[in-house]
Amino acid sequence: MNDARDSKSPFGILDFLVWDDDWNRHHYSFPKVEKAVPLMKEAGVGFIRMDFLWEDIEPKKGEFSFDKYDRLVDLLDKNDIKILGLLHYNVSWNSAHWFDPPDPDLFANYARRVVARYKSRVKYWELWNEPNVDIYWKPQDGMKRYTALLKRTYTELKREDATCRLLVGGLSMDFIASLEQLYQQGAKDYFDICNVHPFVTPVVENALALLIGSISKVRAVMAAHGDAVKPLWITELGCPGMPAGAQTKEWWLGRNSTEDEQARWVEKVYDGLANGREVEKIFWAFFRDTPNHFECGTDFFGLLREDFSKKPAFFAYQKRSLNFLKIGIRS
Repeated sequence: MNDARDSKSPFGILDFLVWDDDWNRHHYSFPKVEKAVPLMKEAGVGFIRMDFLWEDIEPKKGEFSFDKYDRLVDLLDKNDIKILGLLHYNVSWNSAHWFDPPDPDLFANYARRVVARYKSRVKYWELWNEPNVDIYWKPQDGMKRYTALLKRTYTELKREDATCRLLVGGLSMDFIASLEQLYQQGAKDYFDICNVHPFVTPVVENALALLIGSISKVRAVMAAHGDAVKPLWITELGCPGMPAGAQTKEWWLGRNSTEDEQARWVEKVYDGLANGREVEKIFWAFFRDTPNHFECGTDFFGLLREDFSKKPAFFAYQKRSLNFLKIGIRS
């Protein structure tokens, strides 16, 4: 029986459709969302990785607000784009910082309420973003508190929707060591899909080999812990696509790639990995540029420029995704 919440497409995208605040300069007021989502459909996007921010949804303890997310889910559903819901960060009414490890019971209650509302339309959920990186989770403790949160949340979500699938929060940087720590903490039975962010700069000759090599290492860790059959997703992978004349700092892997180099990396990534054997889905980061937000080349990860004009990478992505939709095979 087909699940209307799901798609076999390996073509995902990460974008910040919930960014309608002063701190992000209202990057996505709803009219801009209404402009972006049809372009995602035009590009052949199968899945979007989208925040369901705790602070938005439960701004005061016990008071839940879903209007903003109802509109987003409705629009994505209308355009047949499936959702990977990202459940995070901490709330100001219970913590000094958004990156603090949350109270497991309070967090699990919020997560359960989100899943209860959207379980007819969202099958996949991800617990936190890059919990092994101290930008997003402080203090780091060898994944101990994250694993405790994972166990508590997984149990709660499965009670609410036994058919949902929970991804471990996308592991970045030293993701091999962090994945090993998760298994050592007993996380194996508390996530359905493994998930990493294996960024590689495309300006080196062996970029694809480096990427494939890192995926092989992830698979080796999974196999060593009896988890070889579990799917593996990449929910962030991208690089700068610098428009001619744009100036900013280098991204964390060095020289900012040009728009043409970005397009060639899109081609290599999806031609080389989106085959369903080692990696089930790849989410390109991002759909639209975010100038002056990250203040480095990361602001130019988009397939679109900030003004919604299409980069060469948009067409590289579109060609492969629409070919998948047309003939039903992985390109």
